[in-house]
Amino acid sequence: MTTGVRDQALACRAAAQQVAELDAAARRRLLDAMADALASGEAAILAANAQDVDAAAARGTAAAMLDRLRLDPARVAAMVAGVRHVAGLPDPVGAVTRREQRPNGLVIERVRVPLGVVAMIYEARPNVTADAAALCIKAGNGVILRGGSEAQQSNRAIAAAIARAFDACGVDPGAVAVLEDLRRDSMIELLQLTDIVDLAIPRGGEGLIRFVAEHARVPVIKHYKGVCHLYVDADADDDLALDLVVDGKTTRPAVCNALETLLVHAAIAPRWLPRAAAALRARGVELRGCARSRALVDEMAEAGEADYAAEFLDLILAVRIVDDVEQAVAHIRAFGSDHTEVIATRDAATAERFIRALRSAVVMVNASSRFSDGGELGLGAEIGISTTRLHAYGPMGAESLTIERYVVRGEGQIRHPKAP
Repeated sequence: MTTGVRDQALACRAAAQQVAELDAAARRRLLDAMADALASGEAAILAANAQDVDAAAARGTAAAMLDRLRLDPARVAAMVAGVRHVAGLPDPVGAVTRREQRPNGLVIERVRVPLGVVAMIYEARPNVTADAAALCIKAGNGVILRGGSEAQQSNRAIAAAIARAFDACGVDPGAVAVLEDLRRDSMIELLQLTDIVDLAIPRGGEGLIRFVAEHARVPVIKHYKGVCHLYVDADADDDLALDLVVDGKTTRPAVCNALETLLVHAAIAPRWLPRAAAALRARGVELRGCARSRALVDEMAEAGEADYAAEFLDLILAVRIVDDVEQAVAHIRAFGSDHTEVIATRDAATAERFIRALRSAVVMVNASSRFSDGGELGLGAEIGISTTRLHAYGPMGAESLTIERYVVRGEGQIRHPKAP
């Protein structure tokens, strides 16, 4: 018999309190045990994933979704390495971020504490099961995992390995709860448990994220899509810029940090854009561009406003020639999604202007958009990327799963003097 959503959430909250009370060393041992269990359970995880992939392929699932769903030994090894990296990170719980003494002698501290219970809503990517569990445990939280039906067997196998690690460490495995009831009504019920769930994080396509945001009563951290831009400035190094566009578009086009739009300064476009187009086409990329771009590159399709706003998640790239960095910034402000923007330039002043002018969660200078990832940015793994301006912005690691509270230390101070 399936446990009700509310009962499962209550059990997770109780187990989360046990995790919160563990010291840093105990949580690290638990995370190391999770990594060991995932490594030893590789065969079972891959067998379960093969069932999911075969079933999804038989349903005609798109290639981009199949890529997100599929695990192989390298991806399982990366999942294990991510958990081990998280285990070795500095512990965020109890960190004092501010300390001062007031004139009245009170010592005021700002201290990081766990959020409590995090609801993770995701689709396809089974590695999220391990990443989310590791990051939430590192931060002293419990997590309720609601994966998609397309990855149900994979998620069960990963969760079973994690549960074995909890049992071995004497910790209630209910702190990592996998929601078995995958009906939409059950998801909505979870998202409205304002007395139990402290934060919801959806991770998947735009439709899923909008559904969560529209039905949740609990706070939601989200990003709707990743319309990531590369602006190639007049002062860019030609070879460096070429490497950035090829890596950003072609290495894994179905992820949210892949490039979707290329902006090229008019001064460099005649010599650079045809070369870039040839390199991209050799890798199967379809180009859609403005009139000025099409004049330089034969057989480039025409781009409309919908193309510049699109997250293709495929080997398709929108192209536009701009006259300067200000026009590039204006384009990104009009069509961007606040995810990741890249500039290729050797001019420090232009780079600083680009950084200051944009409010996107990640801005990069002469580096591939594919580094916009928690693991690549030193977080060990990421539970998601936030373009919501709440307490976290950009790729979210363990620290983003804590909040700061005040701890006040006194020696009997009172607000109003006692009457004589």
